[in-house]
Amino acid sequence: MSKISGIQGQVLQVTVVSGKKLRDTEMFTEQDPYVCLEYANSRLRTRTCKDGGRNPVFGEKFQIPLVEGLTDLNIVVWNSNTLRQDDFIGSGRVQLEKVLLQGYDDSSWPIQTRNLKPAGQVQLVMQSSGTSKKQKASASAPHAAPPASPYGPPPPPLGYPPVAVNIYPGAGHPPPGAPYQPYGQPYAPPPAGYYYPPPAGSYPGNYPPHC
Repeated sequence: MSKISGIQGQVLQVTVVSGKKLRDTEMFTEQDPYVCLEYANSRLRTRTCKDGGRNPVFGEKFQIPLVEGLTDLNIVVWNSNTLRQDDFIGSGRVQLEKVLLQGYDDSSWPIQTRNLKPAGQVQLVMQSSGTSKKQKASASAPHAAPPASPYGPPPPPLGYPPVAVNIYPGAGHPPPGAPYQPYGQPYAPPPAGYYYPPPAGSYPGNYPPHC
């Protein structure tokens, strides 16, 4: 089973170029060959090559609409007769994988008799109007990652350094945790004979004197 898909609606162009060393069905005269192409519902026929004999030349071009899943066509070669039925020369099968994947195929295809004996070759030149999904998948395959930059990632932004705060700006202040000096007598005692003022409210009522 063919893995080629996505050909529905595309057009296959087939040129029937010539026949080569065809089986001769005539005994006394040159045979008059013609070629039939069979694909899906298409039935196409070349002109008759009068007196073409074993090596007829056709050079006829045909347009065949493609059908999804059908990737081969049949060729049948006949000898045209006037007074009797046409003679069967040979037939063969043409594989379309190459033309569907590459877009072009120029090959000679062998034909055989009904007894599977060689009956010559038919040269076909084929071109495809589109691209199969198999080829599209190959074309859209992921590419190699671009080379890494020789430069490393930028360094993180630098912050401002912390500001040291001296909670004891004065030189005479003790460092944190140092014990305070114990309380003592803040003032020297007064000299002997020093008179302390009386407490408030202890003055006589006439003090200060009234004017």
